[in-house]
Amino acid sequence: MATKSDHAAIGHLTIVAGSGVLPALLAAYCDRHTIAHSVLIFGDDHPLWSQGRNVIRARIEQPATYFAALSANGSTHVVFAGSMVRPALNEPSFDALFREKFDAFLEGYSGGDNRLLVAVVDIFEAQGFQIVGAHSLLGDDVMISGAPTSTQPSEADRRDAARAAEIVAGLGRLDVGQGAVVAQGLVAGLETIGGTDLMLKSVPDILARCRPNPVGARGVLFKAPKPQQDLRVDMPAIGPRTVTLAAQAGLAGVVIQEHGVMVLDRPETIKAADANGLFIWARPRIAHGP
Repeated sequence: MATKSDHAAIGHLTIVAGSGVLPALLAAYCDRHTIAHSVLIFGDDHPLWSQGRNVIRARIEQPATYFAALSANGSTHVVFAGSMVRPALNEPSFDALFREKFDAFLEGYSGGDNRLLVAVVDIFEAQGFQIVGAHSLLGDDVMISGAPTSTQPSEADRRDAARAAEIVAGLGRLDVGQGAVVAQGLVAGLETIGGTDLMLKSVPDILARCRPNPVGARGVLFKAPKPQQDLRVDMPAIGPRTVTLAAQAGLAGVVIQEHGVMVLDRPETIKAADANGLFIWARPRIAHGP
């Protein structure tokens, strides 16, 4: 977790806010630690947690405008938080800076999420802003080790997790997704651009028809960062909703790569797992393997 000296070095933090609970957690963190901050929102969303805060609303195609606002605030550091939908680009609204960076941005836009985020981060860093990872601020509030739930993974669950880790490593190398569902060694779901929630919603029907042993291992969701992923801007995360959907999918538990996935609203996430009889396990990354 960041220390007081780390906070002093930040100066003024801008939270680039997407959807989900992570931006609100960061704003609350800034309040607790008296960190000067602003909120940058692309689009017209008005989340409740942002009320009363210094909110900058912008179009992604007009970076000169929002960079000027950030500089006027004295912003020195930027943290990206929450999921963001790829915006529909409106060419007539491009400003000169965006046109200058457009080729690099378009290359990322037509690729995987990591390529797009790298292009966005490059634009921010070129303007002199330092990127801070949400996990480096929230630290122990969003990280776990081992299996802190009442239910623990079985040997069959661990085998399914190992198989899923191999699959997610392959997906990650292609910049496709960060998650997979495996039951009894068979792949029941792969995360793509639709995200984890959409994948989990498709799993019950698949497992009802394809699980080899109806009374065998129920399967696991595994999540991990892509091998090349910049964790400052896109560390994977799970939360209470992930656990609820995993339970509805009939899975035995949720497995995450240790030190590579955040657990948002950690007490409620663990509580939800215990209430549903699921485990949450932070699996160590195997050296020279998935």
